[in-house]
Amino acid sequence: MSIKYCDQHKDCERQRLYRRCCAAVVAVALLVLLVVLIVWLVLRPTKPRFYLNDVTVVCLNVTSSSGSGAGGYLTVTMQATVAARNPNERVGIYYDRADAFAEYRGAQVTVPTALPAVYQGHLDASVWSPFLSAAGVPLPPALAVALAQDETAGYLLLTVRVDGWIRWKAGAFITDHYHLRVRCPALLTVNGGQGSYGSNAGGAAGYFRFQRAAACVVDV
Repeated sequence: MSIKYCDQHKDCERQRLYRRCCAAVVAVALLVLLVVLIVWLVLRPTKPRFYLNDVTVVCLNVTSSSGSGAGGYLTVTMQATVAARNPNERVGIYYDRADAFAEYRGAQVTVPTALPAVYQGHLDASVWSPFLSAAGVPLPPALAVALAQDETAGYLLLTVRVDGWIRWKAGAFITDHYHLRVRCPALLTVNGGQGSYGSNAGGAAGYFRFQRAAACVVDV
C-alpha cells in the first residue's frame, strides 16, 4: 500500500508541475501580447507624408519611329522636388533605400534615380531634388499618340513615383523593413495652357510649367 501511495503521489506531483509550467507559459505569452498592445497603442506609427513641391522639365522630346503605325522614342530630363515629413512624435523613420522615377499613364518613362538614405527624427522633414531622365525610351503607338494629344491640348499629367524600404525606430527598438510606395501627381501646362498645335518638339525654357504643389498618395 505504501509503494502504491508513493507512486500516486509522484504522479500527482508531475501533474501539478505540468500545470504550473503550462500556466507560466500562458502567463508569459499574455504578458508579451499585453506589452505589444500597450506599445502599439502608445506609439501607433503613422506612415510618412509626401508632397511634390516642384517639377522642372529641362527636355521632353518624342521622335517618330519609321513605319506605319509605329510609336516613337521619348527623351526626357526633369528635376522633381519631393518633401517627406515624419508625423510621429515618438517614432523615427529610416529611409534605407528609395528610388524615384516618372510615369506617364502607368508606363515608366525614366530610369530610377537613387535617393540618399536618411533618418527622420520625430516630426522631422526631408527634401530630395533628384534628376529624372531617360533617352530613347520606346513608346507604343497608343502612348505616343496620347502624349501628342495631351501636349496639343495644353496639359500633361505625369506621375512622380518613389519606391523603397523604410524602418520604424522607437527608442532602442527598430522594426524590420516595410515597403514604401509613393505616387505624386504632376500636372504640367504646355505653352501656358495653349498647347503645341500638334508639335511635340519640347519647346523652350518654361514650355512645360508645373502647376502647383500636391500631396502624394503613400502606401506602406
